[in-house]
Amino acid sequence: MTVPISITPDHSTTDPWRVDRLDLPAYLGRIGIAARSPSRAALDELHEAHVRAFTFDNIDVLLDQHPGVDLDAVQAKFVGRGRGGYCFEHSTLFAAVLQRLGYTVERRLGRVGDPPTTARTHCVVVVTLDGERLLADPGFGLSLLRPIPLVDGAQDDHGGWAYRVRGVRLGELRAWELHRQRTDGWELMHRHDELPVQPADLIVGHHYTSTHPLVHFRQGLMVTRYLPDRHTAVTDSTVTVRRPGQPTEHREITTDEAMALLRELAVPLTIDEEKRLIEKLDEIRAVNAVRS
Repeated sequence: MTVPISITPDHSTTDPWRVDRLDLPAYLGRIGIAARSPSRAALDELHEAHVRAFTFDNIDVLLDQHPGVDLDAVQAKFVGRGRGGYCFEHSTLFAAVLQRLGYTVERRLGRVGDPPTTARTHCVVVVTLDGERLLADPGFGLSLLRPIPLVDGAQDDHGGWAYRVRGVRLGELRAWELHRQRTDGWELMHRHDELPVQPADLIVGHHYTSTHPLVHFRQGLMVTRYLPDRHTAVTDSTVTVRRPGQPTEHREITTDEAMALLRELAVPLTIDEEKRLIEKLDEIRAVNAVRS
């Protein structure tokens, strides 16, 4: 017997996402831009400002303190504290901002990596503007800096970061793949489909990605951020620095170095969170040492 998973409907609005709860002025103040009427230039500016303002990270998952992916929780964390998170949070917040600014948006779910072996645990936002559909992806570890047309074969190179879109058929369904260019060719990042998405879908996806003992978000630290001249990714044992047109830098680090890098990336943590994160990173390193 299948038990349906649901959330309590709010009959005061026809919008299931309740974007009226968003503090839009506070969000715009946090990312440092002004409200503008919908346009491609305004959308590009907003997307890049969001991606640069907030880290992609799984810190709250590792610390077993994730507040959830409801808009109230996300904006308290991102806008209130200046923290970051992962795709369900980024897309929840960014889609709400777009709706409040007058854009037409859809939330969609996709699979990261090899589609036949992965679940629909990535969330993106599709924006329809002047008859054109655009893929916004603010919550990926190496995110697009600006939306890319959702057209088979579309390519975009922004500041040396190159991406392309491929359309594929899944029986009667259409799906869209996002690839990024590497020195040895194109790498598949994720594939999303066009099935409708409801708030309950994000709640269930988040529950899996934040609690399943084998999910990669619970296995080690992941923190990434775009800086003016580079993209930096920090794990519990490594740091990877990418600069457009230059070789990727990759080296092993200690727990102390990892924490120093988080401070360099301006990740706001309380004293208690720092203490518990250090303990968690040491625990992860010990487990990995035994496994190796």
